[in-house]
Amino acid sequence: MANTYSYACKDYPGMEDCPGQFVAQSPDEVWKLMELHASVAHGEDPTGWSDEDKAYLKTLIRSE
Repeated sequence: MANTYSYACKDYPGMEDCPGQFVAQSPDEVWKLMELHASVAHGEDPTGWSDEDKAYLKTLIRSE
């Protein structure tokens, strides 16, 4: 069976109450879902994320 990848928004500091969780077939697909979620649910502009934030977020994408 192929690996899946996941991200839970609650794993990011300050987002502990957020129920957003995403599972997909690739890290890139999870990343796109994360960007969409951040924009819609949190009013963020992912293009403004710092390189440090992006690097940290990538560590939160888990291989299942």
